[in-house]
Amino acid sequence: MTPGPQNAITDIEGLKVGHAQDDRLKSGVTVLTADTPFTASVSVQGGAPGTRETDLLAPDKSVAQVDALVLAGGSAYGLDACSGVVEGLRDKGRGYRVGNAIIPLVPGAIIFDLLSGGDQDWTDTPYPALGRAAFEAADTRTDIGTIGAGTGAMTAMMKGGLGTASLTLDSGITVGALVAANPMGSVTTPGDKHFWAAPFEIDREFGGLGTDRNAGLGRSYDSRKVTAMLERANTTIAIVATDATLDKAQCQRVAIAAHDGIARACVPAHSPSDGDLVFSISTSTRPMTTPVDLALIGHAAALCLSRAIARGVYAATPAPNDLLPTWSQLNADT
Repeated sequence: MTPGPQNAITDIEGLKVGHAQDDRLKSGVTVLTADTPFTASVSVQGGAPGTRETDLLAPDKSVAQVDALVLAGGSAYGLDACSGVVEGLRDKGRGYRVGNAIIPLVPGAIIFDLLSGGDQDWTDTPYPALGRAAFEAADTRTDIGTIGAGTGAMTAMMKGGLGTASLTLDSGITVGALVAANPMGSVTTPGDKHFWAAPFEIDREFGGLGTDRNAGLGRSYDSRKVTAMLERANTTIAIVATDATLDKAQCQRVAIAAHDGIARACVPAHSPSDGDLVFSISTSTRPMTTPVDLALIGHAAALCLSRAIARGVYAATPAPNDLLPTWSQLNADT
């Protein structure tokens, strides 16, 4: 397995990612879409999720494909970002057709970033406009760090961020991940330097500092985030994708496997106060050829997700009124 040309979810042909953020608000939206609908499912493993239209992604539900997925800040307000994407799709004539009606299908999930130091003194929710702007900005590449849904993200000890990564299997199947990392847990070992995801790093993509040589890690829990704000202000939300032809049940199996990537990169993970969620999608352009392909896709999805989390945090940049420092600020002498 090797990373794709961009080391991004957009290495999967046909996928586009767009970001929009309000730096005064310290929040934003990230949209994944394509020129044609794609098969999707979801797995929710956190205890405090915030979602829209995820029920329709269950394998036993009748909807086969969706038009876009949304990752947003803003807690419950951020779910309105999906409405902006729906408007954008409808204007382009995209959506599920019932008679002469067009219904774009846009599931979404949110992180809590309302206490990230931004100005929350607004009257009309800004998230529909941010969703529309992110959809209109969708392109075949994606930036990482303090952007889109990762703008106001924080981990236990430092700023979070928006990350992505990809892998191409020996079979030619491509797998990618896109994540807004805002967990209750830490993404680095004690000392703020070494990433928990370090064993899975490729080509120094988040600093190349290697693993922490100390043993017995993970038994204590320190959190600048809890000290600065609230225990329940958390969640890691992600999308994993492949060009392999999968049905909804197989997409759900990949989403379940991909959660291992969160657990390897965030300690602790899947807590009662996290809304940890993984969407899984298939563009269905490359058939699977062996019985082990599905297992390898799930494995690659978990690897990509761990790396994407670390990459997003590593690339985070400082901004005025931040509650927590960035990884680069904490490791300025590294």
